[in-house]
Amino acid sequence: MSQIKVNEVICIKGSTLIVFYIPGQCWEFRIISRTGGIFGEQKIYYTATAALTNGLSWLRDEL
Repeated sequence: MSQIKVNEVICIKGSTLIVFYIPGQCWEFRIISRTGGIFGEQKIYYTATAALTNGLSWLRDEL
């Protein structure tokens, strides 16, 4: 079983940003749109803050 740690869950105007940690892969983010689509890159970030900042940037560009 994978040991995923969820660090942030933020809802903005119907979209949800999730920042999470996967051991061996570092921090990532995903965005769930208000229509149910899941977006993000398989890019790793070395801190939760970096993943959060990039996720918020994605949300800002999409809204």
